Amino acid sequence: MDQKIKIGIVGYGNIGKGVELAIEKNPDMGLEAIFTRRHSSELTTRAPRSKIYHVAEAQHMDHIDVAILCGGSATDLPVQGPHFASLFNTVDSYDTHAKIPDYFWHVNEATKAVGTTSIISTGWDPGLFSLLRVIEEAALPEGKGYTFWGTGVSQGHSDAIRRIDGVKDARQYTIPIEDAVARVRSGENPELTTREKHLRDCYVVAENGADKKGIETEIKTMPNYFADYDTKVSFISQQEMDYKHSGMPHGGFVLRSGNTSPQHKQLIEFSLKLDSNPEFTGNILVAYARAAYRMNMEGLIGAKTVLDVAPAYLSIKSNEELREDML
Repeated sequence: MDQKIKIGIVGYGNIGKGVELAIEKNPDMGLEAIFTRRHSSELTTRAPRSKIYHVAEAQHMDHIDVAILCGGSATDLPVQGPHFASLFNTVDSYDTHAKIPDYFWHVNEATKAVGTTSIISTGWDPGLFSLLRVIEEAALPEGKGYTFWGTGVSQGHSDAIRRIDGVKDARQYTIPIEDAVARVRSGENPELTTREKHLRDCYVVAENGADKKGIETEIKTMPNYFADYDTKVSFISQQEMDYKHSGMPHGGFVLRSGNTSPQHKQLIEFSLKLDSNPEFTGNILVAYARAAYRMNMEGLIGAKTVLDVAPAYLSIKSNEELREDML
């Protein structure tokens, strides 16, 4: 590649590290900077010579093509999304489904003022699964759609728990209810409430002296995260957390069941199974960073979602290669 797309990583947690790995697999990308709230001495990056800056220094830079925002949806991205969109083209994985329209509006206002392009809520859900829901509904208009997540660690929900006062560490597992999945696959087309589709299983390390009962109540009543689910909270030691819950597996499936005629039932199902949720999410973020860069070069400014991005923008291959290899 004659000129690589210059990437800035904002936030060097699990997703930030996944993005760093993904950049190495994309020869048209180059890691230009890592922005963090921590001191550079606290970070150990894969590339020893990575340029590390405090997030406040980003506003003085003009050589980042796309900033990939790797913060959490609970408190980081609502602030960082519009801010960085006023500086660079951006991509993020904002995943609080109920608040996406409002978040989109704020990011869009920031982009329009400066002519940047920001693709929000990428990843696999929202993200790839969002695309599949649209495709399934278009292909099978007479039917019902269902999404199941897990069994696996939800990064956004785990982050939301860690933001609670008195919580030192946390992991939240999303578990699909098997009876609900079986009813969908049978073609029953059941009406399922949120509570009937998934369980939330939380493991929490509390600070010394923390109010565990208060933490449990705050988790179970948290809107948009846990209030609508049957939620179990278990308090464990940091040692047990590190030993039993250090992995980041996840997965899920998107289904649509319906009819194309009175005689013919149809079932569409797409699924994924992940050993590492953050590494897979990092790869998706990097692909959409390529799209954000290309779209901005074509003058397609403003906030976008995965539903606005043509698949060809994601691929390193030319349109000619895509027609030959993928159609």
